[in-house]
Amino acid sequence: MLTQIALGNNCLELRCSYEDRHIAKSISGCSWNPEERVWEYPLRPDKLQELAEVFSGARVDKQVRLALSKLAETEEIAQITKYQGWENAVPLEPMYIKTKPFKHQVAGYNLGVTLPAAGLLFEQGCGKTLTAIAIMGTRFTRKEIRRVLIVAPASVVPVWPKEFKAHADFPHTCQALEGPVKKRIEQLHNIDGKGKGQVAMGDIPEPISCTAEQACYQNTIGDIPEPKKCTVDQVCPLALTVVVINYEATWRMEEALISWKPDMIIADESQRIKTPGARQSKSLHKLGRMAKYRLILTGTPVTQGPLDFYSQYKFLEPNVFGSSYYAFKARYAIFGGYENREIIGYNNLPELIQKSHSLAFRVRKEDALDLPEFMDQELYCELEPKAKRIYNQLAKESAAELEDDKLLTAANVLAKLLRLSQVTGGYLGDGEGEIYLASKAKLSLLDDTLSDLMEAGKKVVIFARFIPEMKAIRRVLDKKKLQYGFIAGEVKQQLRGEEVRRFQEDPECRVFLAQIQTAGLGITLTAADTAIFYSLDYSYANYDQCRARIHRIGQQNKCTYIHLIAKDTVDEKVLRTLKAKKSVADEVVDGWREYLE
Repeated sequence: MLTQIALGNNCLELRCSYEDRHIAKSISGCSWNPEERVWEYPLRPDKLQELAEVFSGARVDKQVRLALSKLAETEEIAQITKYQGWENAVPLEPMYIKTKPFKHQVAGYNLGVTLPAAGLLFEQGCGKTLTAIAIMGTRFTRKEIRRVLIVAPASVVPVWPKEFKAHADFPHTCQALEGPVKKRIEQLHNIDGKGKGQVAMGDIPEPISCTAEQACYQNTIGDIPEPKKCTVDQVCPLALTVVVINYEATWRMEEALISWKPDMIIADESQRIKTPGARQSKSLHKLGRMAKYRLILTGTPVTQGPLDFYSQYKFLEPNVFGSSYYAFKARYAIFGGYENREIIGYNNLPELIQKSHSLAFRVRKEDALDLPEFMDQELYCELEPKAKRIYNQLAKESAAELEDDKLLTAANVLAKLLRLSQVTGGYLGDGEGEIYLASKAKLSLLDDTLSDLMEAGKKVVIFARFIPEMKAIRRVLDKKKLQYGFIAGEVKQQLRGEEVRRFQEDPECRVFLAQIQTAGLGITLTAADTAIFYSLDYSYANYDQCRARIHRIGQQNKCTYIHLIAKDTVDEKVLRTLKAKKSVADEVVDGWREYLE
C-alpha cells in the first residue's frame, strides 16, 4: 500500500499499511479516524516534516504544501505584528469603536484580525473585552462574520451588552440569553438575523427596512457568493448579531447552538474549560470546530499547571497541540508516584510555551504602562425566584408607604432601601432580632470570583456592609481554608493593627475582610491590588475611602475594583450614583422612585 500524506479537514491525513500502524501511533498528536480509516495529525509544518522523515517514501499531496504555505504566511504577519512593540502599535485597519484604545489593545487587535484563531491573554483590568469588540467590528465590516456566540461565566454574561453599548461603533444587536434553558432556546430561535431586536449604532435606534433595490448584507456570508435582493416586507439588520450565554448552558443548548451556526465563537475567561473531560469543555470543543473564527480571553490561562493549555487550545486551534490529550500528556508531563499516574514534573516546556504563545498575546497590568491607575469591573448574579418575590414585595410595599408619607425625608427613604439592599446581600432581618437567609446568589458569585483570584495568585480585600453578610463570607473563607484578616465594629481597636500587619506581611494571609463603615479610614492594605465590594452603603465618602485602602502610597500595581451586583435591583442604582461621586442620601428625596421601581 502506498503511504500518502493528504490534506484533511484542517489536519494532516496519513494513509499507511496495517503493518505500519504502530509507527503511526508513536508520532505525537495522532488520532485515528475510523470513518475515513486514516491517521490524523495537526496541520503544522513541523508535523509534516516529522511524518516525512518517519515515512521517507510517502507521497505528499500538493494541497498540503499549499495549505502550510498559506498558514506560515499568516503566522509570519501575526508575529511581526505581535513583536513590533506596543509603543509603535498602529491599527492595521480602522477600529470601529467609540473608545480610544490603549497601545497594548491595538497590538492585541492587530493579532486578532490577522489570525482566524487567537488568544488575548490579558490580565484582569487590561481591557480584553474592548479589544474583542474591535476585532468583531472589523470582521463584520469585512463581511466575514454575521453571527457571534460569546460564552462567559454567568456573572459576566450581563456585562457584554453593556460593553457593546459603550464601545461598539458598528451596527449590532447583543442579547444575553438567561433564564431556563427552554426559554433560552426559544430566544435563540427568534434571533434569525432579520433585524429582530434593537440595532445599535450611533443614532440608529431601530432595524432598517430594506427596499427591493437594496442588497441584504446577511446573504453575503457563507456559501452565497452574491448579495440577494430583499423584498419590501423584509427587514435587513445590516448588523452583527451577538448572543451571550454562560458556560453551564453550552452542553444543554448544544444542538440549538449548532443549528444557529455562529461564524465566530469567543470563550471569555477560557480557563473555565481547562478540564478536557468536563461537559462544557467538550461542548466548546465541538462548537469550535464549526466556527471559522475563534477567540479565547483570559488573564489566567494556567492555574494548576502547563497542561491547562490543552483544552483551551483544543477549542481555539486543535492543530497546536493535537486532538489527543493522552499524547499531549505523554509529551509534556513526567509521571511517577502511585502506579506511575501522578504528574511529578514537565517535559519540553520551551516547546509548549512557544506553541501556546504563537497564537496569543499576553498582557500584564505591570507591563501595560499606558493603563490608568485603577479599573472598575461589575459582575452580576440573578436572585433566585423566591428571593425575587421577596424583593419585589418589599419594593412595592416601600413605594406605597412613601407615597402616603406627608413629609418625605432622606431618612425614611433610606430606611426602605436598606431592606432591599439586605435582600440582595442574602440576609434579611424580621425587625425583632431574627435574621433569615433570603438569597445565596451573591455569595455564590463571591465564591466563584475568589476562586479565580486565588488561582491567579492575588491578595484580595473584601468590603461588605452588613454583619450577617460578613459572617457568611467568613464561612466561605473558612471552607476554602483561606487565611484572612478581619476588621468590623466588633473587633477591638487595639487588635486591628495586628490584623492589618498580618495581611500586609504574611504571604499566607490572602484575604482581608472589612466592614465598610469601620475600615474606611486609617488603614493601608496595599499588599492587595484588587478589592471586591460585596455590598455598598449609601455614602460616597465611605465608598471613596474604601477604594483608597489599596490605591495609595506604597501600591506598586494598577488597582482593580470588582463590584458584585444583583441584576435588576437597587444595587445597580446605588453603584451608578456612587460612581457619579454622589451620595445616595443626596439623591433619593426627589428620585426615590428610580431606586424602588
